[in-house]
Amino acid sequence: MLRRDRERGALLERVRECDRLVLLGDVLELRHGPLRDALAAAAPVLHELGAALGPEREVVVVPGNHDHALLRGWLERRDHAPLGLESAVGWDSREGLGGVVEALAPAQVRVAYPGVWLRDDVYAIHGHYGDRHNTVPIVERLGAGLMVRLAGEPAGGPRRAEDYEAALAPMYAWIDAVAQAGGLRGGGGDGSFQVKAWRAIRDRSAGRGVRSRAAAAGFPALIAGLNRAGLGPLRPDVSGVELRRAALRAFAEVTDRLDVPAAAHVIFGHTHRAGPLPGDDSSEWGRLINTGSWVHEPSFLGDSPRESPYRPGFAAVVEDAGPPELVNLLDGHA
Repeated sequence: MLRRDRERGALLERVRECDRLVLLGDVLELRHGPLRDALAAAAPVLHELGAALGPEREVVVVPGNHDHALLRGWLERRDHAPLGLESAVGWDSREGLGGVVEALAPAQVRVAYPGVWLRDDVYAIHGHYGDRHNTVPIVERLGAGLMVRLAGEPAGGPRRAEDYEAALAPMYAWIDAVAQAGGLRGGGGDGSFQVKAWRAIRDRSAGRGVRSRAAAAGFPALIAGLNRAGLGPLRPDVSGVELRRAALRAFAEVTDRLDVPAAAHVIFGHTHRAGPLPGDDSSEWGRLINTGSWVHEPSFLGDSPRESPYRPGFAAVVEDAGPPELVNLLDGHA
């Protein structure tokens, strides 16, 4: 969306009012092609963001799963220092992360991973660790299950950021390597490879069409087989409601396992479903806030795109006190 003047302008207008901008993961799309192409596409937008903030204000970059490759050099240099809930990420000017920092000039830039404390009671993280616990058979959930099956995991499951990295980083590295060679392209501009894969699973499990109805009859058996193979626990429900609930359950489990203090508000993204929104069940969300996505995904918008929780443009505004406020910067601009 930020390649469009009007939508980019709406963000820049709000950025000029802020002391700090947090780019909460997937700043670059590194799944669709070489790093140099992704950086070239993003650099003009990043430069405008940096210019809007100026040299006195800060950008915090928190990498996610689609730009996890930006961390590779730093992760290799860490000497096994514990990640904790927030680590300061250093970079070499020759690395992709250095290119992001350079593009954000003249703003001050800080890179944190896996998350960042915005206040003593507000923690922000991209949210990709939730894929380890999601019960919907999305692509990265299956990949995480396979990696754990092959390499093992601490008894009782992950307890540290390093445990999540062990389950997820090898899969990210493989996808990134394929992308650098030109594979796994999203194509068509209407969503990533994973979005398209999930859409296919959803349609088949719903029994749309003659062949799809036949596939739907066998879908629960397929999920049962994956569970027996040790890739679960997975459920055959891939409805939109369950996609939301499963993601919230999964990410709530991450916050519990990483010992994020119970009093903290936790901001994440990753799943592209913003919330809580008016009409949402607050008991499902608890202390979680999802900033949604700035990617236009028609297959998720439904019959009322302007009211969809998957519409792009959401952001969380964090003041000096009080709960973060979820707003949509593009409502009225699209």
